[in-house]
Amino acid sequence: MKILIPAIPMILGFILDCIIGDPYKMPHPIKLIGRLIGGLEKLVRSRMKNLRSGGVILALTVIIMSTAAPLALLIICYCLNLLLGIAVETVLCCYMLAARCLRNESMKVCKAAESGNTEAARKAVSMIVGRDTAVLDRDGIVRAAVETVAENTSDGITAPLFYMGIGGAVGGFFYKAANTMDSMIGYKDEKYADIGRFAAKLDDVLNFIPSRLTALLMVIAAPICGLDGHNAFRIWKRDRRKHASPNSAQTESACAGALHVRLAGDAYYFGKLHKKPYIGDDDRPIETDDIRRANRLMYVSAVLMLIISAAFRALIFGGLL
Repeated sequence: MKILIPAIPMILGFILDCIIGDPYKMPHPIKLIGRLIGGLEKLVRSRMKNLRSGGVILALTVIIMSTAAPLALLIICYCLNLLLGIAVETVLCCYMLAARCLRNESMKVCKAAESGNTEAARKAVSMIVGRDTAVLDRDGIVRAAVETVAENTSDGITAPLFYMGIGGAVGGFFYKAANTMDSMIGYKDEKYADIGRFAAKLDDVLNFIPSRLTALLMVIAAPICGLDGHNAFRIWKRDRRKHASPNSAQTESACAGALHVRLAGDAYYFGKLHKKPYIGDDDRPIETDDIRRANRLMYVSAVLMLIISAAFRALIFGGLL
């Protein structure tokens, strides 16, 4: 049983996230990391002329502070009591995962669209996507929700689990700090091209393996969910590079293939049209149930990643106890 101890917090954290999700009214570590990034961005812009170098300093500072704090907390807790350490690390692991939150937010879109309330569905989807939603019709809204579930299966769940398998809760914080920086300053526009360059590249590197592994897990999960695993693999091989990001199309293509729908395509961001290729084949019209199917695919893929990461952590680190 001792060999399982290093893996217990991430397993319990995943279960806890599936049951209760993120407590909206409680302070969240990711929000604190976001405030740190915002504060450091202002400091760098005011003190440094070379924003590219400043962006490197910003990113390294955020990574160090975001991992040092949970590491120090866990060292203290484990030194005091093993069960206390496991309990605290379980909560920290839960905070790094977003399965329940992603499911809840996407289902708000699904239920509003099913009720015929397009405006409510548009408002709900605007909370989970970065594109302009005012121009989206009902099918566009549903498609955006499916894409978000597919992409964030990796960013919000399986990639944190991957790094928890390597470094426990601290590994999860390391990944989420980099991922949060990318979402805040990792843009290619004039404002962030220099200061966010390093953060964006770091996020690409950290997601390279998890995104591809998650896509393959989606292929395996598809038949378990009653979806088409063969087509998921076919579309993944064909369309996995059809995105400006080297990682985002990995899971979107596997999901599109599993569902037999077409995702992506042109989208508006901040009032500007961005030409983007389609992912998947237009075998049938997209429907609200595809949001449910994408969520099932997300959960099964996450469980598979949990098994792999927990087994790795137990085998590698369990023998050290």
